[in-house]
Amino acid sequence: MNILLLGAPGAGKGTQAELLAEHLHIPHVASGDLFREALRSDTPLGREAKGYIDRGELVPDAVTIAMVRERLAAPDSREGVILDGFPRTIEQARALDEVLAEQRQKVDLVAFIRVRPDELLKRLSGRWTCRDCGGVYHTLYNPPQRPGVCDACGGALYQRPDDRPETQSRRIEVYLAQTSPLVEHYRRRRVLVEIDGEQDIARVQDDLRKAVTGKQQAKA
Repeated sequence: MNILLLGAPGAGKGTQAELLAEHLHIPHVASGDLFREALRSDTPLGREAKGYIDRGELVPDAVTIAMVRERLAAPDSREGVILDGFPRTIEQARALDEVLAEQRQKVDLVAFIRVRPDELLKRLSGRWTCRDCGGVYHTLYNPPQRPGVCDACGGALYQRPDDRPETQSRRIEVYLAQTSPLVEHYRRRRVLVEIDGEQDIARVQDDLRKAVTGKQQAKA
């Protein structure tokens, strides 16, 4: 099966993708990992992407899609993959269809892990970092024993600009606006399931596995 996981930053789709990939014995293909691996390995696509990144430009869809095509052609992808972070737009979704069609495959299931924006903001904007040792804390999920002080070294905690509420709020808004058409696109194709991402990790995973089983039974 080829499965797409959609979800805003903070929805937990990376964690859920790893768990589901282990359960199904298929690769978890995260778009960010593809870029990092291509850059690390200094592949032709990696060098092309690096040129855009170094200039502060967005990497064009054509380069991203070429990386995805290359990864989906790998032997371990023959039984399917879990895609995380791609596609992000309708244009990328159509390109993915073409890539999969080349291999006589298709998107079988799209799981949208739904979390309210206010909950996403709580998850994303509570992170604090130690200036001295780099230790990471979270106001709600991993608070320090003393406010503003690192448990490990006693260093001062600070909030990076990327972790501030106003930055994360904008990040969430951009993602939801960009992804809303994609959710509707897959809903119309009857491959979308919505998962309540505000449950605990185990329950979210259980719902994902039930959705996969339902699709497998429908295909049988």
